[in-house]
Amino acid sequence: MSKDGHSDKLRLGFIATVEVEGRGCVGGLLVTNSNGRPLEFQCTTPVRPDRTQEILYGKMLRPWLLGELIGKTLLDRVSIKPDIVLTCDPDLLELRNHTSTPVACTSEDSERYGSGGRVTSSSEELGGRRLRFHLGHEDDSKFVKQQLHLIPGQADLEEPLERVQQALNETVKTVMTR
Repeated sequence: MSKDGHSDKLRLGFIATVEVEGRGCVGGLLVTNSNGRPLEFQCTTPVRPDRTQEILYGKMLRPWLLGELIGKTLLDRVSIKPDIVLTCDPDLLELRNHTSTPVACTSEDSERYGSGGRVTSSSEELGGRRLRFHLGHEDDSKFVKQQLHLIPGQADLEEPLERVQQALNETVKTVMTR
């Protein structure tokens, strides 16, 4: 702990999903230290809603699928818990309703959309990206602001998300060839 009471070790979670044609959606969560070094990686098997769920959830289907089913499962599964979860998919902000861990979206489009329409205008600058937060959890930006000193100013937040996507694509290839 630093003298101001904040942890001097910050763990970042990077979560992404990929669509698997005909099989559903696969999600992955990479937990790194503040310099981007991998600490743990978990991924799901393909998750596909049935027709009844598609009808009942309507436009909330994708945020429910990504946030509650895939995202929450991944966060529950990792043994090294991240202090903040970052994504580039605004629909994954729904995860914040199912965890006490702050969740932020790096997508510049996150201010305008997200199937659930749950993105706030509160934001913080981190790694050259503007982070957006879930509408019901505006205090997450305060947490990020308090932790900024632990993250290198030149941190590339997109690169770990790309690593997660690449790892998921490799996993999907392996599953599809079986």
